[in-house]
Amino acid sequence: MSRKRGHTELAEVGEDMENSGAALIIRIKHHAGGAVSLTCTRADGSTTWQRFEGPTAMVFPGHDLTHYAVETTLGFDHGFYGLLSDGWNMQDFAKPWPRGEIPAEAREVELIVGFFDSERREGVSWAATEFAEHAALFVGAAEARGKAVPPRTRVLSDADIAAVRSARDALLAQWYATPPGAELELAFSRRH
Repeated sequence: MSRKRGHTELAEVGEDMENSGAALIIRIKHHAGGAVSLTCTRADGSTTWQRFEGPTAMVFPGHDLTHYAVETTLGFDHGFYGLLSDGWNMQDFAKPWPRGEIPAEAREVELIVGFFDSERREGVSWAATEFAEHAALFVGAAEARGKAVPPRTRVLSDADIAAVRSARDALLAQWYATPPGAELELAFSRRH
């Protein structure tokens, strides 16, 4: 599912994607000096990328790997990585919002990823009931402020949560073992 490697030729990526049925190849690279870059190559060969330095270089790999765990484990096709594979660029997810409002499924994914990030930061493990309570509080508060919220928020079971944690923890272990100059590569495929 994932591998570390140095430079990859675009033709090889296209061949890998065609053979695997992947919609997107995701590369997270450790740069010398602590910087990190996230590069996503679509099936058509086009790319979108972003480089992180300083504190964001410590935060975003875990966040992006949690996205991968949530989207692949729970079967979201139009979360962050699904939109990137559809042609969105990373800059489309921030002001001035060039593509307009973030679609509902992507907002739902971001909420779930945020919960997993929060529990990891706090060193706790929430049960399904706590995820549901946090979701209800967040959606209620966002609606009260007139913010766009997912029209529904998936109710996660304890088994769903355990599966996402297991996938995320395995990805994080691979990332932490990735030395400077190397990259972690993942293939994102849609289920539907």
